[in-house]
Amino acid sequence: MTGIKYAWSTLGGDPSLVARVATVARPGTLQARLPVRELARTCVGVCALAAAELGARRSGAAEVPGVVVDDGAVATAFGSERQVLIDGRAPVSFAPLSRFWRTADGWVRTHANYPHHRSRLLGALGLREDASVEEVAARIAERRAVETEEAVYGAGGLAVALRSPAEWAAHGQAVEVAARPLVERGRLDAAPPRVFPPLDSAAAPLLPAAGLRVLDLTRVLAGPVATRTLALLGADVLRLDAPWLPELPDQHADTGFGKRSATLDLTADRAAFEELLGSADVVVTGYRPGALDRFGLSPEALAERRPGLVVAQVSAWGGYGPWGGRRGFDSLVQVATGIAEIEGSAGRPGALPAQALDHGTGYLLAAGVLRALTEQSYTGGGRFVRLALARTARWLMAEAEAEPEPGPETGEPYAGPDAWLAGTDSALGRLRYARPPLSFTGGPSDWARPPVPWGSDPARWRSAPARQGSAPAS
Repeated sequence: MTGIKYAWSTLGGDPSLVARVATVARPGTLQARLPVRELARTCVGVCALAAAELGARRSGAAEVPGVVVDDGAVATAFGSERQVLIDGRAPVSFAPLSRFWRTADGWVRTHANYPHHRSRLLGALGLREDASVEEVAARIAERRAVETEEAVYGAGGLAVALRSPAEWAAHGQAVEVAARPLVERGRLDAAPPRVFPPLDSAAAPLLPAAGLRVLDLTRVLAGPVATRTLALLGADVLRLDAPWLPELPDQHADTGFGKRSATLDLTADRAAFEELLGSADVVVTGYRPGALDRFGLSPEALAERRPGLVVAQVSAWGGYGPWGGRRGFDSLVQVATGIAEIEGSAGRPGALPAQALDHGTGYLLAAGVLRALTEQSYTGGGRFVRLALARTARWLMAEAEAEPEPGPETGEPYAGPDAWLAGTDSALGRLRYARPPLSFTGGPSDWARPPVPWGSDPARWRSAPARQGSAPAS
């Protein structure tokens, strides 16, 4: 329970509620040199506990429902983007130019899944658009790792030099990250206490976020995992993307469950956004720090126009320090912080068994939103919640504690993910997917609806909040 106690305390939770969490240990899940399984258990556990707490508050229950964290469900969910099948087709996880490359003095990792990132990478290397993997490898092999990192970032692309844990600890960004709490939380205004529509404790399932409206301005994994979780819990989640920045189809199929998806130009359609904001309860952002500020979307500016709002932000490196304005992804944070060196072998860098920084941070972000809503019901005030993948990485490397594998008398067998996979028909095709890992007494076991095609919904809220226990209207 050490990890859950720690994470729950950073969320401001009542310490006595940690006793409501039980774990089903399954040896062999999320195996790594670092305590990935413990981090995953903790992030899912505190998120489920925050959901149960809010559900009890809204339903007037005398006791917070019990939470069960099953290693099998958690491990399957932490690899959800790898588990999804679309009409039987396996997903494309990484593009050919998203990989490790040997440099003149070490290694560098690039991320080029999106077309514009691929174009910027090739431009920084002085290569044409149709350059082959072999040509990129030859060009990078001539350069030093940090030189490649700086050149690619300078061109707006993504590349990170492999660092040891000691090299990262001495980096200016690591120093800034270490000075922050795992979850940054605070007030934005003095709005009165939030009054929720009451929930029927006898309704099935108990949906703690029913009737709440969430604007989802996130991309890739951590942010979408958080908003997918809020959708599971009954929130009306509307994801907004710029029309010229489509999401990767397989990624959208994985993280789009329970949500609606619309496109909106924040410059040309500003009035439409302000109308949405005017009745939003939560805004979640996942772009690099400062990228949305020019649109008036900083937490302070949003709360000024919508008092009582909860604003949740996630970034790769944190919005501070020398790398505060840089883009980043889970795979790159693993490389910079020394995780890739720790998990490597035979002189080659390695990786965690799942994109655990993304998934773990996503569940923590959702937990932060849920706890902020609960706190608002007592003391009011708009709230902000901020997390960074690099701060989660520090937790994994320096603060989380590995637990011994349970013996056969205490552990449960793990025969793979099949028990935690499900299938459904959708407008995207027949989907196989990882079921949600959150489990609390009376809570939902699956999303109310499958993902819809990217950008296929109008940029407006549902006509009325869904009634608890019923599937939201499409």
